Amino acid sequence: MSKLYLVPDRKDMERMCTLAAEYGCAFEYNDFFWPEVMEDSQKKKEIIEDFRACKESFINKCYGDENANDQFAPNLFENDTMHGAFLDVTIHSDDPLIRDASLLRVRQSMEIAKNMGLKGVVFHTGRLAGFRAAGYLRNWRDRNEAFFREIACKYPSQQIYMENMFDEAPDILAGLAEKMWDVKNFGVCLDYAHAMLSKCLGREWIETLAPYIRHIHINDNDLQNDLHLAVGSGTLDWQEFDSLTREYRVEAPVLVEVNGYEAQRESLQYMKKHGIYPMEREREK
Repeated sequence: MSKLYLVPDRKDMERMCTLAAEYGCAFEYNDFFWPEVMEDSQKKKEIIEDFRACKESFINKCYGDENANDQFAPNLFENDTMHGAFLDVTIHSDDPLIRDASLLRVRQSMEIAKNMGLKGVVFHTGRLAGFRAAGYLRNWRDRNEAFFREIACKYPSQQIYMENMFDEAPDILAGLAEKMWDVKNFGVCLDYAHAMLSKCLGREWIETLAPYIRHIHINDNDLQNDLHLAVGSGTLDWQEFDSLTREYRVEAPVLVEVNGYEAQRESLQYMKKHGIYPMEREREK
């Protein structure tokens, strides 16, 4: 299983593949959540084939045509994940038109993942941050549970990861994850950078969600804005992140969610130098 993920850039795939190979990374695709892509079957096909061709070309270049099939599984995407639809997606809406459109976008995301043979799909909570009316929170939990139970059953080969967006605390997401505990292909994606924009400490986020975390997103920011900076170039305390993930025995792969080759390399180098999870610490070697 890959411990690290990168966001691939279709315009720079040779360097992306080289960097991924160097650090043992898989890819998480951010190309399919745009409405204009989801509505255009030809565009989706072109993007998928573009990625497939780039990966095949890199493998053949590194290992040769004759040895490529012996070194790699036929499905070039089996360890990869993707970000599902999240723009305006509101599963829990009381408005049936909004709810139906949201359900459609999630199903479209899962179909893309199934057709590509991806490992999993990330979705956002979609909650109104800071709005904690009891009825609203109950609707959010119950409607998400019912829907994602159905989706998890229909797509058993894909993992479903629910990511905190600008949630003010981890308790509501933890409540859903607890209700979904018996669903083996459902879990939490902890976005640590998003969590650090809340008023809750990192310890509270990781301690609360640790039993349910199956995927992690990291990038850096100034503790005020969601900037997606290279890891180590902002204000976040990465030694604390590392200590907490190890203290609470979190075992989940990590997406370095920054864009572009340079920021990705900078992030990976920083993580390796400082032994930031899931990189090995120097004393553990």
